Amino acid sequence: MRKNIVAGNWKMNNDLAETEELLSHLKLQMVKEPEAEVMVAPSFTNLYSTFKALKDTPVKVAAQNMHQAKSGAFTGEVSASMLKSIGVNTVILGHSERRAHFHETNEILAEKVNAALENEMEIIFCFGEELEDRKSEKHFEVVARQLEESLYQISEESWSKIILAYEPVWAIGTGETASPEQAQEMHAFIRKNIAEKYNQQVADEVSILYGGSVKPANAKEIFAKEDVDGGLIGGASLKAVDFMAIVNSF
Repeated sequence: MRKNIVAGNWKMNNDLAETEELLSHLKLQMVKEPEAEVMVAPSFTNLYSTFKALKDTPVKVAAQNMHQAKSGAFTGEVSASMLKSIGVNTVILGHSERRAHFHETNEILAEKVNAALENEMEIIFCFGEELEDRKSEKHFEVVARQLEESLYQISEESWSKIILAYEPVWAIGTGETASPEQAQEMHAFIRKNIAEKYNQQVADEVSILYGGSVKPANAKEIFAKEDVDGGLIGGASLKAVDFMAIVNSF
């Protein structure tokens, strides 16, 4: 049975003091055992302190990115083994901002996926269409190609380490949100596509998160859809009250 998951991507926000304050507020807001698995992804500089602060809670800590090489002359990059050495076993790969600003291609992401799996890491794999893709009705084609070129080289067994995050790029940081019906339509398409490539069991067991301006006001309606298993939350995860309201929308 697939899991409900809510992951907070803090992006390039919060220094150490601000991170500690947010974590303190987050723990205060967690007055009951969450119905969903909860994750937070702070900046690299705050990963270890966040891991230590949350190790006695059910909240997992994820990295926002990693390099595909084991080690070497890659100034400023971080490897899977480095993340694992500080207790971080989950990584976000393929976020639309990494694709847009740092030119990560489907081929590069395939290498990163393979490296993470070789190190037995859990992956939140992000993908989704631009506004022009949706306007030209190529959104299904774009999503299918992203999955094909970045993920479909992995084995059936490796899918137990994969969490998918569909993020319509036009709905990230814009205040726009795909309607619950649009989210469900795409999530159902993704599941069907995986079933065709692998099998129905793999498709049924993978968690597919929605990422695109999820807020306390719309989370419950979005999460109620059959093929939506939670959310990858951006801005709203920077406020403990809002983030926990989203977590408790299940």
